[in-house]
Amino acid sequence: MSGGGARYERYEREQFEPEQFLLDVRKEKIDRVVSHRTRNFTVVLDRLEDSFNMAAVLRTCESMGVQEVHIIINPEAPFVPNSRVAQGCDKWLDVKLYRTFAECREHLKSRGFSLYASAIQEGATSLYTLRFDGKMALVFGNERRGVSEDVLAGVDGTFWVPMKGFSQSLNISAAASACISRAIAWRDEHLGQSGDLSPEDAQALRERFYVLAIKQRKRLFKKAP
Repeated sequence: MSGGGARYERYEREQFEPEQFLLDVRKEKIDRVVSHRTRNFTVVLDRLEDSFNMAAVLRTCESMGVQEVHIIINPEAPFVPNSRVAQGCDKWLDVKLYRTFAECREHLKSRGFSLYASAIQEGATSLYTLRFDGKMALVFGNERRGVSEDVLAGVDGTFWVPMKGFSQSLNISAAASACISRAIAWRDEHLGQSGDLSPEDAQALRERFYVLAIKQRKRLFKKAP
């Protein structure tokens, strides 16, 4: 599903430039979105099983500027986000699928990420004391069982969301929303901005978004082989 998802094929340009089919206001919107995108903060979903939760987390990530979402597949529940909840947001994201957490961890560690799993346990760090100035991945677990044992054994630490009411846990989509909002707000406050793409990455993403923003793109661009 990387690069906009299986339903959003890459298109090769022929004689058309996508910019000519977009209003200036639309291009300005895309440029602003790209300027706020981050690849240094990301989310990992460990074997979710509810399609509504899958879609809700993707929508939160896209709306908050998180470009990548990493998915450990649940063999009993394929990763098929509910389309009515997602509202097509997955086409703007890089959604990467893995068979095991070990594969996901290896990929993120090779890029310099620290991984923290959401888990209420002794020694867990409060969400509000985490720093988001480095490369950080937050891992959220299955709706019933939480994160798996291999996740707990492979992360750099665990964290929890402090509660002030009688309820001591949140639905996965609500927990992810709270944590993602906190991370992006922290980056805005402490770094001055949440976006961190390189000029080359930003340009490549901008060009991709220009094509995806054209409603009749399938008629204008030939499908890449």
